[in-house]
Amino acid sequence: MIRYNRIVSLMALLGLVILISSCRKEASRTTGWNYNDNKNGGFQVNSYQEQQSGPGLIFVEGGTFVMGQTEDDVMYNWDNIPRRVTVASFYMDETEVRNLDYVEYLYWLQRIFGKDYPGVYRRALPDTLVWRNKLAYNEPLVEYYLRHPAYREYPVVGVSWVQASDYCAWRSDRVNEMLLVREGILLFDPDQTPLDNFNTDAYLNGQYAGLVNKPLEDLNPSGTGTRSVRMEDGILLPKYRLPTEAEWEYAAYGLIGNTLYERVVERRIYPWNGNFTRSSESRYYGTFMDNFERGRGDYMGVSGNLNDGSDIPAPCGSFFPNDYGLYNMAGNVAEWVLDVYRPLTFEDVSDFRPFRGNVFKTYEKNAQGFLEQKDSLGRIRMRDVTVEESANRRNYRKADNINFLDGDFQSNIEQDWKNEPENVNSTNLMYQYGASSLISDNVRVYKGGSWRDKAYFMNPSTRRYLEENLATDFIGFRCAMTRVGSNIAGR
Repeated sequence: MIRYNRIVSLMALLGLVILISSCRKEASRTTGWNYNDNKNGGFQVNSYQEQQSGPGLIFVEGGTFVMGQTEDDVMYNWDNIPRRVTVASFYMDETEVRNLDYVEYLYWLQRIFGKDYPGVYRRALPDTLVWRNKLAYNEPLVEYYLRHPAYREYPVVGVSWVQASDYCAWRSDRVNEMLLVREGILLFDPDQTPLDNFNTDAYLNGQYAGLVNKPLEDLNPSGTGTRSVRMEDGILLPKYRLPTEAEWEYAAYGLIGNTLYERVVERRIYPWNGNFTRSSESRYYGTFMDNFERGRGDYMGVSGNLNDGSDIPAPCGSFFPNDYGLYNMAGNVAEWVLDVYRPLTFEDVSDFRPFRGNVFKTYEKNAQGFLEQKDSLGRIRMRDVTVEESANRRNYRKADNINFLDGDFQSNIEQDWKNEPENVNSTNLMYQYGASSLISDNVRVYKGGSWRDKAYFMNPSTRRYLEENLATDFIGFRCAMTRVGSNIAGR
């Protein structure tokens, strides 16, 4: 009994020590001042583990890989020269964006902007007329594919690159708004107006006037006692966006399942092992791995023994995922990526996080140095950085770097490029857009095969391009998100 009482006493003492330790404020290792102490100035440091996954996203662990050609270039484009690059870890949608997802987006736009700014809703509408064919009867798809519940799980098509990018921006704001509601900081606000709808940048810059439930405690002794969420709190997620071409290609191959230590044991042609479009696993032997056109006029096979079973896009999540858990990275619909198209991009881009398409921007400010008020749609105004603002920089000198090394004055094929005025569109001079080329600064890359493509385009390295304001019946998209912090999940 004495021994038992002694153990109880020791446990109580240990608990008291832990309690005292937990009450002791963490101090700065560089100044010695306490964090989270209003007597010390109130500098706040919140506990943080790692980035949480946004809704619908799969973690893609980054690494190095050989981007580009893995089989014969039957199109003779020579625009995917093999190049070793490194892709940082990121997140990507498990499937393509569905009709259901996009109709939800349209509903929100109609509810918020439909009365005052109906043009916002109309600009977001997919082009359902892409289904029309002069020598085919596709009117049922024109009428029903987007909105009929039978197609709600199918990938949205008829969406341009611009519309897809706008969807990503909208999704970023809705997810961050939900996180703030979940944390009890904001209330649901079904009566948001065009000017006061939740926008992440506007909220972070103190220009959100929605329903606040319980703001965070502000330990600044000179403050009001409460404050909005800051990026330092770790509650808000990075923005949804389209994946870069390198990210998309890396994720499509799924080499994480084909790597032994630091060796890729077999370079893939498709997102699965082997040289064929059918499964070689005994359980599924002969099953098609994705949705594509098997041969001329064969979109789904023979009645009673269909091959891929889908005459048009299949429901998202059909067929087998790759080793990252991503579906339909080979067929079903081709997908928009973030990059501007150039034939020799793989020769020019950086070894780390390669991308072509940067146009650097900054917030608009008034003469006093304060941010301008939001625009009529509730967004913070942005503008391109000026040459003067970039004069002392070594990593860039202007905002628009789309043409760097491929279309700018230094790389222009014109003999007298040194005498060209600064305002000349050098891309048009180099590629003669509209005369002998369809390449311009408004042409974007799309990747992967689709339901109407042959097997060649199911190779993730293949590249195609289209003007960013155009749409087709075989191009969809999926969103991505930057991974911040550790490149390994769980750290």
